[in-house]
Amino acid sequence: MKIKSPSLYFLTGLLIQIALISCNQNPKQIPELETAEIEFVKTIQKEGVNSEEPYLFTSNKGKTFLSWIEKNGTSSRLKLSKYEDQNWSEPTTIAEGDNWFVNWADYPQISVFEDGTLLAFFLEKSGPGTFAYDIKITLSKDGVNWSPPIVLHDDQSQTEHGFVSMTPWGSEMLISWLDGRNTNGGHDNNSHAHHGQMSLRAALLDSNGNKKEEWLLDERVCDCCQTTSAMTIDGPLVIFRDRSENEIRDMGIVKWENGSWSSTTPLYMDLWEIAACPVNGPRVSSSGNTVAVAWYTAAKENPEVKVAFSSNNGDSFNLPTRIDLGKTIGRVDIELLDEDTAMVIWMEEGKIMMREAESNGMLGEPITVALSSEKRSSGFPQISKDHSQIWIAWTDDSSEYKFIQVAKIGLENLMNKR
Repeated sequence: MKIKSPSLYFLTGLLIQIALISCNQNPKQIPELETAEIEFVKTIQKEGVNSEEPYLFTSNKGKTFLSWIEKNGTSSRLKLSKYEDQNWSEPTTIAEGDNWFVNWADYPQISVFEDGTLLAFFLEKSGPGTFAYDIKITLSKDGVNWSPPIVLHDDQSQTEHGFVSMTPWGSEMLISWLDGRNTNGGHDNNSHAHHGQMSLRAALLDSNGNKKEEWLLDERVCDCCQTTSAMTIDGPLVIFRDRSENEIRDMGIVKWENGSWSSTTPLYMDLWEIAACPVNGPRVSSSGNTVAVAWYTAAKENPEVKVAFSSNNGDSFNLPTRIDLGKTIGRVDIELLDEDTAMVIWMEEGKIMMREAESNGMLGEPITVALSSEKRSSGFPQISKDHSQIWIAWTDDSSEYKFIQVAKIGLENLMNKR
């Protein structure tokens, strides 16, 4: 891992923006998807309990899983359901506890090893400080019986550890996360600013939970934005919100190259200078040598959601396309439909929005998935794709107790529009 040069970081971005002028502002349109084609299929609601923070994951074998948290007072349960035989299975409990750190942006996730072993994580308090918590991982061979949770990271500091992303890597699993062992536990309740530097780390696990490797990927990153990772033909990559010495917080990328991790390079230079973390991370989707990334920026106080494609395993990205309508709050997710097209989801003006984006800059018409709110309690909407449909899940905070909505769009409907 090499130390980044702030002056080079700024100059690179300036040259890119001068050369490319700007993102595609007036892209051509692709055929419209109708709101009516979104089918609402499931509501997860339990009386007197908050159901929140959904996460969708589809395995390499096309099996889709949904996890979420049930929270009742100080008690939290991580739940799991699997889509099979045209139905969602009865929920099972992955883990539960009374000392979890439950956060609207730093939600638990699940993934699946090549051999079918399930891996899940959640956050558990490690000390009296508000932001002292550990990443706990647990595994299951059948989705019902789970191993005793263990701490992912090796340090014993009572600091922040979270914003995890997981990607299968051959028979093993790459896990990346934000690690606060060097922050001295300092945390500002409003700005998420730390006294020390937040780092990006990663580890390689086998399906028995044994840690094979651990790496420091970047020693100074944005404090509390989600990380995201993906697998390409060349190997894995991790994308995150970087942080320069002069507080430029744009998208950075590291890649596995020739047996080691590359130094951080800018994915695209928005040149967003902000002294505090915006709590708005990127999301990535990959297939073969194609990589698509969605992210939020508010450079020059102009909020935008952008999408960029790579056709060479993330070595370089094309000029990003802006997809929002002008008043977005970000909270993105993305799923590749084919090597040139992705479906993107984001939030804007109290709505969950979605549209197709193509690598050539063409855009589908924006559609409203559901009404929502801009409160933290509405969380981050999620999408995932299996062999026949796109799944969408989100937290509905319109009632006294939050609940989860699940919807789908048939891929056949999308294909017929082209």
